[in-house]
Amino acid sequence: MEISGIITALIVGVVIGVLGRLVLPGRQRIGVLLTIAVGVLAALVGTAVAAAVGVADTDGIDWIELAIQVGLAAAGVAAVERLKGRR
Repeated sequence: MEISGIITALIVGVVIGVLGRLVLPGRQRIGVLLTIAVGVLAALVGTAVAAAVGVADTDGIDWIELAIQVGLAAAGVAAVERLKGRR
């Protein structure tokens, strides 16, 4: 992977993580770095799930893939917040 691919993954991770936080109601008490990490992980897993289902490569914007990624990010943010809250 080249540096441009890493930078792109981080940017996509930020966007997916922020969208995942916006989907959840109320305030989430996790940091920016955890949000980015959850977003990057959700983007990677969401792409794999979309590819397995067969909706990863469509004409135009891949709305279904994006919805899967945001849903996974929202679940990830909620899980991290719940785990962090137990401390």
